[in-house]
Amino acid sequence: MSVPCKSELSLLNHDEREVILNTHHPLVGEMERDGLERLRDRLRDLRDKERTLSRHRRRETKGTAEPRGKSFSGTAEHASRRQSVFAAAIKRIKNELRRIRKFEARRELGEAARRALALRRARQFARPQTSPTSHDGMRSIPSRRRTYKIPPEKIGRVSQANKRAQARRDSKSGRGG
Repeated sequence: MSVPCKSELSLLNHDEREVILNTHHPLVGEMERDGLERLRDRLRDLRDKERTLSRHRRRETKGTAEPRGKSFSGTAEHASRRQSVFAAAIKRIKNELRRIRKFEARRELGEAARRALALRRARQFARPQTSPTSHDGMRSIPSRRRTYKIPPEKIGRVSQANKRAQARRDSKSGRGG
């Protein structure tokens, strides 16, 4: 839920007001990326401090924690409202950083597209003149199968052994042929 700027400022002291005022519209758009990142870190520290105080105050009211220091201004509700003010400021800063990142990405994409177009145009119109040249032709791809080195005297050995065995069988049975 958004909170009006005046009610935000009524919860804060002078130093915190200066920080929060920088997160609203006219000033946040004028800041550089580094300044926004430093401001985001500062706001996170303030929010975390208020979160700690709010949690401690709630524990005090429940009776599970000791009082913190001599006096603690406000209630747990006051601290949580201050925390929500800082959280809303962080959200505004993050949205602005996101907007800047998108803008930079869009600009970089445009530059890359222009470079690619220039390269393509340069390649399209500047073709080298080719003349007939001699080449080695296609390269043979060596077979990955294992090669067997068989001595020439063993080639046909099995076929000859089968032929002889069949001849022996035929001669025993009397089927000459």
